[in-house]
Amino acid sequence: MGESVQAEVMMSFLVSEELSFRIPVELRYATCDPYAVRLTFHLPGDAPVTWAFGRELLVDGVGRPCGDGDVRIAPVEPEPLAEVLIRLQVGCDQALFRSSAAPLVAFLDRTDKLVPLGQEGALEDFDTHLDEALDRILAEEQSAG
Repeated sequence: MGESVQAEVMMSFLVSEELSFRIPVELRYATCDPYAVRLTFHLPGDAPVTWAFGRELLVDGVGRPCGDGDVRIAPVEPEPLAEVLIRLQVGCDQALFRSSAAPLVAFLDRTDKLVPLGQEGALEDFDTHLDEALDRILAEEQSAG
């Protein structure tokens, strides 16, 4: 399955300007999917929700606004490395989370020690795992359709 790095970070779930609450968020990075990070949000009363997106997006978003799709990440203040906003959007629905940058940077540093940024393609098993995953997806689509 490969090696992985995990961390738990407390983030504020910003419901509105007046209402927010702290939730635990699990961060995970695995060598079997070296381009992605996974964040699992544990919202009270709901099943955990996991979002996967590019590790590079999180790296860039800690220091400057980035993302133009369903995931947008930006520092809260013009000064990077204080706090970060993570905006997740599905259709018209969106969720906004605020985190201290320090635990995100520590997590990203650990991922970089496991697989240096830019070296993801050098993992010898990645192409094999990618081919296997694509074959599984195609087989599932054919059996469902």
